[in-house]
Amino acid sequence: MRAVRMTAPGVLELTEVPTPEAGPGEVLLRVGAVGACHSDLHILDAAAGMFPTPITLGHEIAGTVETAGPGVEGWSSGDRAAVYGIIGCGRCRACLRGEENRCRVTPVGGIGLSRDGGLAEYVVVPASRLLHVGDMDLTQAAPLTDAGLTPYHAVELARPRLRPGTTCVVIGIGGLGHMAVQILLATTAVRIVAVDTSVAALDLAGRLGAHHVVQAGPDAVEKIRDLVGPPPDGADVVLDFVGAQPTLDTARQVVATGGQLLLVGLAGGTLPVRPVADEPPTVPLETDVVVPFWGTRAELHEVVALARDGRLHADVQTFPLAEAPEAYEALRRGDIHGRAVIVP
Repeated sequence: MRAVRMTAPGVLELTEVPTPEAGPGEVLLRVGAVGACHSDLHILDAAAGMFPTPITLGHEIAGTVETAGPGVEGWSSGDRAAVYGIIGCGRCRACLRGEENRCRVTPVGGIGLSRDGGLAEYVVVPASRLLHVGDMDLTQAAPLTDAGLTPYHAVELARPRLRPGTTCVVIGIGGLGHMAVQILLATTAVRIVAVDTSVAALDLAGRLGAHHVVQAGPDAVEKIRDLVGPPPDGADVVLDFVGAQPTLDTARQVVATGGQLLLVGLAGGTLPVRPVADEPPTVPLETDVVVPFWGTRAELHEVVALARDGRLHADVQTFPLAEAPEAYEALRRGDIHGRAVIVP
C-alpha cells in the first residue's frame, strides 16, 4: 500500500509498504481522510530520537472498517469511524478516570506520533480508539479528532469562566481556532473576539459568527482593550491557538484579573510569569494559565455529536495522498485556511 512516512528527521516521503494486519483487539481501517496538523510539522522538525523513524504520520483519522481482529466486538466490515489518537497506559489514575490525555505512565504519543498513523491507504488501530460517525463525510469526521477535540477540551477547561455575558478572545483562526469559534457559539453565550494576522481568516471567523474581529499587529492590544475595557478588567478567557511570542504577549495584556489563559498553540513563545509588587505584573493577579493537550474520548463523542447535529463544520482544503508533502509545505507557509485534509 502507499504511505507517507517520515523516513528520517525532517524527511517526508511517499513510499510503498506492506498492508498491515489487525491483531487481537485491533481493527484494520481503510483510511478515508486524514487532517494535516501543525503538530506534524513539529514532529518533522524535532531532533533525531524524539520520534521513531521511519513512521507513517497522521493522527486525525477517519475511515471505514476493513477487517476486525480476533476478540473485537461492536465493529464490522463497512462501519465508518473516527479515530481517537491517544493511547494511554490504561492503568494510572488519569487513565482510569478516562483522562488518557493526562496519562502518568505513557509519554506523549499515540497513533501517528509513536506508532504508524493514517497517512496511508490502511492503518491498524486498537478497536477501543474508534467512534462511530455514521454517514458523516469522512473529510469532516477526520478533523474532529484533533482540530475539533482540542479546542473543545480547552473550552471545557475554561467552562466555569465562560458564563453568559463574558468575553472570550480567540487568537489564531486556523485549523483549531475556526472550530473553537463554532464550539463557543454552540455551547456558551459568551462574546467572541477573533484575532488573526490574516484578513481571510478574520472573514471566516466573522462568517462563522464571531462578534468582533481584530487583525493582529502593533495596535491589536489597544483594539481589544477598546472592547473589553481597561485593566484590571479584560477578557475572561483567552484561547491562544498559536503560541508564538507576539500572541502570548497579546494574550497576557488583554486577559482580566482573575481570568484564564489557555495556551494551545505550540509555536514556542515564552510567557513571563514574575510575581512583583513594585511594578505591573507580567500576568494579571489571580490569573490561571493552562496548557491543554488534545482531549478525552468522552469529549470526542460530544464533538462528533455537535457535528452530526450541524453545529460544527470544518472548513477544509483537500489534497490527494501523493500531494501530502506539498500540503504540509503549504501549511508551513501559512497558505492553508481552515484545515488541510489528505484523502488517500
